Amino acid sequence: MATRYGQGYGDWDGPESPGAGGRLHRLPAALRAPIEGRSWGEFVYLVLSLPIGIMTFTYSVTMFSLGAGLLVTFLGIPVLAAALAGCRGFGALERARARGLLGLQVADPEPLPIKRRGAMAWIGAMLKSGTSWRHMLYTVLQFPWAVFSFTVGISFWVTGWALLTYPLWFWLFPMYAGQDGLLLYGDETRGIYLDNPFEITVTVLVGLLFTLTTPWIVRGLTTVDRLLVHGLLGPSRLATRVVELESDRGVVVDTAAADLRRIERDLHDGAQARLVALAMDLGLAKEKLAEDPQAAARMVDEAHGEVKTALQELRDLARGIHPAVLTDRGLDAALSAVAARCTVPVQLEVDLPSRPAAAIEGIAYFTVSELLQNISKHARASRATVDVWRVEDRLLLQVVDDGVGGADAFGGSGLAGLAGRLDAVDGILVVDSPVGGPTRITAELPWRA
Repeated sequence: MATRYGQGYGDWDGPESPGAGGRLHRLPAALRAPIEGRSWGEFVYLVLSLPIGIMTFTYSVTMFSLGAGLLVTFLGIPVLAAALAGCRGFGALERARARGLLGLQVADPEPLPIKRRGAMAWIGAMLKSGTSWRHMLYTVLQFPWAVFSFTVGISFWVTGWALLTYPLWFWLFPMYAGQDGLLLYGDETRGIYLDNPFEITVTVLVGLLFTLTTPWIVRGLTTVDRLLVHGLLGPSRLATRVVELESDRGVVVDTAAADLRRIERDLHDGAQARLVALAMDLGLAKEKLAEDPQAAARMVDEAHGEVKTALQELRDLARGIHPAVLTDRGLDAALSAVAARCTVPVQLEVDLPSRPAAAIEGIAYFTVSELLQNISKHARASRATVDVWRVEDRLLLQVVDDGVGGADAFGGSGLAGLAGRLDAVDGILVVDSPVGGPTRITAELPWRA
């Protein structure tokens, strides 16, 4: 099972041709392209683009011209708002069309930021929305491109299939047109017709070439449509980044709250309970000091052992918050200590030219710590390796074990929580853990020195 936490506008996510099954995919891509569902979906998209482009372009230009002409009066403002609202509706239609025919997944843009109720608030929000103006720009740019791509796509598609199937229908010419075949060249004195077997064979081969080439031409044309839809009809980069930061902030807050609850629980159930018992033992020893000094001495000796245990628990708790060795000596020394405590032999290699930002260093430390803890508890491995290195401005960690595999990276598992913590700082977690092993987990973090 491979999982990556972290959409491309060029990815195909639509259906394949029905009934093709695995047999279709045994053919080379160049041969199966003309009969693939993807190719026909892209061709239908080009065919529909022209009438839709005429309609949206006419609407946008007409409404914008009307609104701009009426700006000398108050009526121009609501007309422009209505024009933008209509363009947003066309944008929703185009996103659905691209999703169904191109397999392009584009998220809906951010809603209008309407802060109060009323028609004037709606008009103001519509006119100030950059998303609305991008939708209108799409209707203007899409129309000339639709004319070009429709012309090119239809020309190549019809020419290819017509020439490829010429042996099936060339008998129409002598029967209904009174000529020997398709006229290739003609003037007042003579004409050249495609009518003998050699010429028909060459025609079919040319048609086959056109037919095999056309899907790739259509795919190139629809790539521009993908760019237009993705760039102008989806959410803006700023809005997407704001949503990501809000989500990451929520993850950070939740993680910090969970850490505080864990520290409080460890203090309450561990060191605090032990210190309370220690205070009671010392009180009893004080009472017995006069009447039974030997018993009091034994109780003080036991209390001394309890003090050592409480100190060790406090040190472990402090190490869980942020180990001193990490602050003083960096990842190499801190991870060496973690590897030494693992129940399986760990080979550690840290190749870092310098130290990353303190926050990134801490996240890297706790990531490796949790992964090694998972190996100790669940992997049933005989050995593990940990590699830490830097690539440009990214810090990479990789933990590999030869255990049973099948690590669950979804649901409420620890790996899912770890992925959320990395995502909060623009990190990525990649889990490759097939059943039977081995398990390879790679984490990528920004350097931020």
